[in-house]
Amino acid sequence: MSFQPVIPFGGMAGWMFLERTRDSQQAAFDQAPEIQRDTDYFAENIGSVTTAEELVSDYRLLKVALGAYGLDDDIDNRFFIRKVLEEGTIDPDSLANKMSDKRYLEFSKAFGFGDFPVPNTQLSDFADKVLDSYRNRQFEIAVGEQDNDLRLAMTLERDLGAILEKNTTDDGRWYSVMGNPPLREIFETALGLPASFGTLDLDLQLSGFRERAKAVFGDSEISQFSDPNKMKELNRMFLVRSQIDAGTAALSGSSIALTLLQNM
Repeated sequence: MSFQPVIPFGGMAGWMFLERTRDSQQAAFDQAPEIQRDTDYFAENIGSVTTAEELVSDYRLLKVALGAYGLDDDIDNRFFIRKVLEEGTIDPDSLANKMSDKRYLEFSKAFGFGDFPVPNTQLSDFADKVLDSYRNRQFEIAVGEQDNDLRLAMTLERDLGAILEKNTTDDGRWYSVMGNPPLREIFETALGLPASFGTLDLDLQLSGFRERAKAVFGDSEISQFSDPNKMKELNRMFLVRSQIDAGTAALSGSSIALTLLQNM
């Protein structure tokens, strides 16, 4: 049996426990036989891959490649993944650039099959970078199997930090957040936005995010979260509101059940 993360609490209490024990738990998780088999195979074989076709034709390599970018569920969409990789990221009309989920853009850019004559798989440190990401994300998945809110909280600093490092406009940063499903859920929950918010026109969504961020954090731009204290407060608000929402849903369910029993 593989190592299962220990998550004794939910919400902020669970987060504080996870922060204290993450290094030791991650190390134990990385030693699990399945993780070691996957990472050893990738390290030994990725250097021989020079085309997108070769990558998608090898299930074990593709499993790690997708897992490193949070795209595990696409393991059977090989034609689609090959197209994302072969079209690259330089052409504004490429599939990766057109997709709202920007994880595909980062994935295609990292491998470089459609961007360079020699792909990044030939770089000496390529495997190590991908495997670091793969191990971390697989641990997050294992945490998520017990508490998905804590899994999302684990993604915040990495994913939002990557957006903050980009040389782009304020609008561009917000659109990157909106195009990253885990980050989007964190912001929508922390800002108290309704479930129907994502059905609005994109420009209205952008305005809505900005207005709520201004009301809650005193600033309407993503750049404010380069302040570690603001990042922590965003994470805290997400976890607290998630617990409140879960409690409210549970109470509502109990009330409905009680009403049905009373009417029987």
